[in-house]
Amino acid sequence: MPSKPATKIFDVIVIGGGQAGLAVGYYLRRASRKQTLDFITLDNQPKSGGAWQHFWPSLRLFSPASVSSLPGRMMTSAKDDSSPYLEDVLSYFDNYEKHYKLPIYRPFEVQSVERDEENNCLRVSDGKFTWLARAVVSATGIWSNPYIPEIEGRQTFQGKQTHSAHYAGPDAYKGKRVLVVGAGNSGAQIFAELVQVADVSWVTRTPPQFLPDEVDGRVLFERATKRVKNDGNADTQDEDNEKEAPKGDIVMMPPVKEARDKGLLTTQPMFERLTEQGVVWPDGSEESVDAIIWCTGFNPELEHLAPLDVIEEDGKVLTEQGQSVKEPRLWLFGYGDWVSPASATIIGAGRSARENVPALVEFLKGDS
Repeated sequence: MPSKPATKIFDVIVIGGGQAGLAVGYYLRRASRKQTLDFITLDNQPKSGGAWQHFWPSLRLFSPASVSSLPGRMMTSAKDDSSPYLEDVLSYFDNYEKHYKLPIYRPFEVQSVERDEENNCLRVSDGKFTWLARAVVSATGIWSNPYIPEIEGRQTFQGKQTHSAHYAGPDAYKGKRVLVVGAGNSGAQIFAELVQVADVSWVTRTPPQFLPDEVDGRVLFERATKRVKNDGNADTQDEDNEKEAPKGDIVMMPPVKEARDKGLLTTQPMFERLTEQGVVWPDGSEESVDAIIWCTGFNPELEHLAPLDVIEEDGKVLTEQGQSVKEPRLWLFGYGDWVSPASATIIGAGRSARENVPALVEFLKGDS
């Protein structure tokens, strides 16, 4: 690796070695067959797997391996042919980067991306080392920036608070009074796991919407793709097909089905505020609570891009086909619909890279 000060200028530096970074690396490697591209990936994790290595052990994907794979190489499940387990994802990512010999270096925690006027490129730094590149791909994802809503009393609550990003399994909650907050798939899976060992309630602002048992997570990707292509209005086209499409957004994974079949899959309205010892419910009653697990989503991790002054008031970067409008040498992959449809998912990351990496390669041709 180059030491400080940097003298070599790479064609592309990819920041992040998770699913988006792997997909971008795959297509950059393919493009190198026709046009030599000198690129590296800097990953802040100690080993392969991206954010997946931090999720709870019993986590399962919402879709079968056939539609949960990165480009070029199919994921398989060691236990059955349905939705892969976390261990399958970790093994798959490790084998993927080795199979394609992707130039990933870790652990390097990129702290800043800046303009280097002298060399007419971008400068990437982790505080110790510096790298130069004609283009930078930011693929840092969302896991490291979990979102927890500002609820009155949250700072004074003395019980345990954990975001789903850091939930490690049910053992720490056995026999305790627990609230799982959030109406999405993480909330459903964690609640279904805890209901076996704890006094747990699933708390949501709006009632959760369940998909039919026979429908997997593919429908969520298809729905996101349609929504983005229709500029946020999924009902403006194909109205007949839309009426027939399955409603809901929670996939009925086996533990969730089991909880439902036992009559346990119920929710409570969101509490009004927190106290030192618990919560105050909408009817004014108070209850002591040992722990709260926030399944309330994530925000993009873009702090390293602050020196470029490209981050908007909403915390995002204005892009067109993944390319920053304000800084054309900057590209973003894997942050969700605002970059590319469902690009924060494995399948979405692959499709986003397939569609947008060719534009990056063309940009490099014009910039040479």
